[in-house]
Amino acid sequence: MKKQIVIKVQMNCGKCRSKAMKLAASADGVDSIKIDGEDKNQLVVIGEGVDPVILTGILRKKMGHSEIVKVEEMKKGDGETKSEKPKVEPNIAWYGYPTTQPMVVYDVPYDSIPSGCFIL
Repeated sequence: MKKQIVIKVQMNCGKCRSKAMKLAASADGVDSIKIDGEDKNQLVVIGEGVDPVILTGILRKKMGHSEIVKVEEMKKGDGETKSEKPKVEPNIAWYGYPTTQPMVVYDVPYDSIPSGCFIL
């Protein structure tokens, strides 16, 4: 079942907000993240199997003061609706590499050298 977790995080600037969103996105089971609240200091995380205590601990360790505001289970009709997207298969290109030219080896007999000394 999907959960909606609202966490109040100490975020003062845009850089702090993007850092908090990256940290929340790295947690397991997170589907979507958004910043909400009057002061833009609440992080709303929606996902399945997300542990709010662990997520708050990660944010507290990296960002500073953070606390859980609310945790609620989402119903099927609430929030985001699933849209059927067509399954996209990756484009695979097979390249045929040209064969290499055969190496020509000249067979020079030892008797063709007139003397045994190469340096004159």
